[in-house]
Amino acid sequence: MTGDTQSRERWPVLVTRRLPQPALDAIDERCDMELWEGPPEAIPRDELLKRIGGKAGAVTLLTEKVDAEFFDAAGPQLRIVANYAVGFDNIDVEESTRRGVMATNTPDVLTDTTADLAWALLMAAARRIGEGDRLLRGRKGWIWGPEMMLGQDVHHKVLGIVGFGRIGQAVARRASGFGMQVVYFDLFRPPPEVERHVGAEYRVFDDLLREADFISIHVALTPETRHLFGTGQFRAMKPTAVLVNSSRGPVIDEAALAEALRSGEIFAAGLDVFEKEPEVHPALLELENATVIPHLGSATVDTRIAMGTLAAENLIAALEGRKPTTLLNPEAWERTRGG
Repeated sequence: MTGDTQSRERWPVLVTRRLPQPALDAIDERCDMELWEGPPEAIPRDELLKRIGGKAGAVTLLTEKVDAEFFDAAGPQLRIVANYAVGFDNIDVEESTRRGVMATNTPDVLTDTTADLAWALLMAAARRIGEGDRLLRGRKGWIWGPEMMLGQDVHHKVLGIVGFGRIGQAVARRASGFGMQVVYFDLFRPPPEVERHVGAEYRVFDDLLREADFISIHVALTPETRHLFGTGQFRAMKPTAVLVNSSRGPVIDEAALAEALRSGEIFAAGLDVFEKEPEVHPALLELENATVIPHLGSATVDTRIAMGTLAAENLIAALEGRKPTTLLNPEAWERTRGG
C-alpha cells in the first residue's frame, strides 16, 4: 500500500448485504466497511439500527427501511445512503433531505435486463411454460393432442404498457419483433418523438385495460399506484388477457388477482414481485395460470455487478465531497455545499 493510500481518509460505512465482489472491493479500498453476512440473509431491524450508528455512509437494499428512526440511530455524521436498486420506496427521501443526507439509487444499468425479464414472463404465462414444465417433472402421463395446454398467441396482438419510463419504453421496443401494436398509459407523457421512436400510442388507463391483450406494469410504488390493479380493473380486461408485473408487488391486489385468475376473468399472469414480499398469496401458488418467480428482474451477472459498481461509486463520491451520479435529492447535495 502506498503512502498516499495510507494517508487518505477511510470512512466507516455499513453494507447491509453481500454485493458482487467488484463492488465490495471498491468500497473496501476507500472505506472501513462493515458487511452484514449473518443469518438471516436480510439484516434484522434491531441489528440495522445498532450497526448504522456512527457510520458516514450505507449501502442498503429494498429490505431495509430508511426512515426517521434509521437516521436517529445513525447520527448526524451520516452523509449518504446508496440504495442497491432502481426502486427506492424503502427510503423516506423527504426525511433524508431534511436531515441533509444524500440518497441514491441504481437506474439505467438494469433497464434492458428487466425488460428482457418482463418479456420472459409474458411469453411463459401466455404459452403455459411453467405449467408444462411441472407436468413433465411430475412424471404424469401425457400424449400430444389438438387441444392440449392451449395458450395465447403473442404475435400481432396489442401490448399495453402501464408506466412508460425507461423500462416501459424498453419493453415497447422489443414488441416490434412480434408485430405487436403498443399502447401505453402514464401520468407523464413523453415527447411525441419518443412515442414515434418506440412505436407506441397513448391511451387513458381505462381504454388500455379494455384494448390490450397483454399488460406489462412498470410504475413506481406510490400511494396512487398501490392496488392500481384490483377487482374493477380485472373485470375491465379481456378474458384472454395476460398481466405481467415486474415493478412493485403492492401495485396489484393479489387476492383480487387470484380470484380473477381462478374464475377465468383473465387468462394468466406472470409475477416477479409480490405484495408482501417475500410472501406470496397462497391462492396464487395454487393456480396453474399464475407464473411466479422470486424477484429476478435484474438477476444477471453483468447487471448485478453494474448495480453494485454504481452503488459503490455513489457512496464514495458523496464521501469524497463529489456529487453522486444518480442522486435522488439534489437539495441534500446543495446543503452540503452551503447552497
